[in-house]
Amino acid sequence: MAQPSLRDFSWKSVLDRPTLVFQRLTSRRNARLLLLLLLILLGMIAASTVVFHYLMELEGQHHSWITGFYWTLTTMTTLGLGDVSFASDAGRIFTVIVLVGGVTFLLVILTFTFIQLFQSAARVPRELPPGTRGHLILTHYDPITKTLIDRLVRFRLPHVLVTPDLTDALHFMDRGIRVVLGDINDSETYRLLRLDDAAMVATTASDLRNTSIAYSVRHASRAIPLLATSTSDASDTVLGMAGCSHILKIDQLLGRSLARRILAGDALAHVIGQFEELSVAEAIAAGTPLVKQQLREAQLREHVGVTVVGVWERGVFHPAAPDLVITKQSVLVLAGTQEQIDRYNELFCIYNIASEPVLIIGGGKVGRAMGDALAEREVALRIVEREPGQPVNRELYVVGDATNPDVLTEAGLQAAPAVAITTHDDDTNVYVTALCRHLRPDIQIISRATYEQSIQTLYEAGCDFVMSYASMGANMIFNLLKRGDILMLAEGVDAFRVPVPPSLIGKRISDTTIRQETGCSILGVRAEGGMTVNPDPETVLNEGNDIVLLGSLEAENTFFRKFGE
Repeated sequence: MAQPSLRDFSWKSVLDRPTLVFQRLTSRRNARLLLLLLLILLGMIAASTVVFHYLMELEGQHHSWITGFYWTLTTMTTLGLGDVSFASDAGRIFTVIVLVGGVTFLLVILTFTFIQLFQSAARVPRELPPGTRGHLILTHYDPITKTLIDRLVRFRLPHVLVTPDLTDALHFMDRGIRVVLGDINDSETYRLLRLDDAAMVATTASDLRNTSIAYSVRHASRAIPLLATSTSDASDTVLGMAGCSHILKIDQLLGRSLARRILAGDALAHVIGQFEELSVAEAIAAGTPLVKQQLREAQLREHVGVTVVGVWERGVFHPAAPDLVITKQSVLVLAGTQEQIDRYNELFCIYNIASEPVLIIGGGKVGRAMGDALAEREVALRIVEREPGQPVNRELYVVGDATNPDVLTEAGLQAAPAVAITTHDDDTNVYVTALCRHLRPDIQIISRATYEQSIQTLYEAGCDFVMSYASMGANMIFNLLKRGDILMLAEGVDAFRVPVPPSLIGKRISDTTIRQETGCSILGVRAEGGMTVNPDPETVLNEGNDIVLLGSLEAENTFFRKFGE
């Protein structure tokens, strides 16, 4: 979409509405800068006035303080009327110093500052151009929206970020983010954002801020889909009253997603995502007869109907290949119907049963949600929490600092089948990951990350799986926007549904080069009759069909570069 026009900005509007323009064109940071410059100017005037009196007294001239103030201002502004002047060389040198300082400060620094202020403000649009439609409106910039914007850009989906702060707006513009300056609690702002033609509004701020934004949006439109994040059941109720149509509790969802990744301790396949009839599951290989076999030797498709589409090895995803060897560290990524997954579990349920508790580091919202999900599966668990906010069950909780090896030992690390690290501090998670890997080289370790830049560090520290708070929130919003066309299975690995590319229409799957050229695997084909899971290689890809693919982020990007959107 074309950038909004700035032709409506003019100096006439500045003169007509000085107060309003000043409020809109200055951010808090700019106001502080202007205040600082004015204080420096007053300090220069005061100091020059004092020195003026001192030097005049040395020359035997006596003047009032008003005269000193008058001389300072006329000298600094280069007026120099000459009615008050020094007779000594010291006084003349001081005059030159005041003159140069005044010219530099008043005519250069302040002038440049004001020019920058108004020119910068003129760069930032205050509304979207007529004809803008189908866009996502974002009201807050945080790890979730940062990740979401990257994904929206990759899929060429229109979006705009609204912010009330000029300095932030300029910063976002410099980073290539489409931004509009406006008050997020003013319904008029959303009308200027073409709310009636937008696809959705998403707000990921605090519960209190989200509520205010929701009321403002609903005042402008009753029909627009409105998504907000929430941190508690009470907030869910309030946000629902404010008019939110979608409420996401990211902490709870992240905890439950981490629970599905607890694979150590049983050999069952756990479903981690679904596309209609297609289920994607993960299963640990340790303790099963699959270890040391090649994928072609395992013959899982022939025996139970599931297809191995990839294997995790210490946080690295490897696309399936016939000669890929399954190790005791392997986690199989399986695709099939629910019935096929159930048949797999009937075959492997007798292997690798664990009786010792899973260890959860961190008893916050994510840790508690994960514990609830494991309890529903009747998996034993123990939570390590440094500062519990209320009396705790001593059989379930160990109170202490998880960075202390003695605390981990007391919690049962040596016998635990897996450890999940769920604190909100990425540095703590990295440290505890490395410590657990040192104390138990064979244990499964999964962790959350708040910021995407911490993901690789956690893998390097020894994590088997990492799930990002930012990625989960971004993908859920993206899913709602795209109506479920993409599914994050783990950090950096997605299943996604796209129409059959024109260059593949009429070809059999066996004749395509998707896996060879992109690294993506075809999990299913959707036609008018429904979804075909694990399609036969002889299946023909017809016009109007959709294909469900799985691959790493790099493979996904390669697919879109090769075959288009």
